[in-house]
Amino acid sequence: MSGTQLTVTLSGGGADDARAVVRALEGTFGAPDELPADENATVHMATFDGGADAGPAGSTGAGAERLSAPVTVTVQGAPEAVRRASDTLTRAFTTRDDGAASGDQEQERQLLLVP
Repeated sequence: MSGTQLTVTLSGGGADDARAVVRALEGTFGAPDELPADENATVHMATFDGGADAGPAGSTGAGAERLSAPVTVTVQGAPEAVRRASDTLTRAFTTRDDGAASGDQEQERQLLLVP
């Protein structure tokens, strides 16, 4: 996994909530592989490669959107990418940090985003 690649797993809320979270991360990581689309899914995923389109650390996508329900977000990647994602989501939404786990070269953090 490259230093800027980030995997985001979202549960709770609907596809619109998942898309709102992914769009908030676009300003920091560039466009994801694809936006969550399945309206019937209970878990959504997106992967960011952090290519040339990525903005400076801490920048957010277009204005923050409101969530319709609480969303649990798990971000996984290099420690710097996880920190940047956590910072971006904390600025865009009301969050509760539900913990982190560190591996040899990757980190995982879970956040609860509330409307």
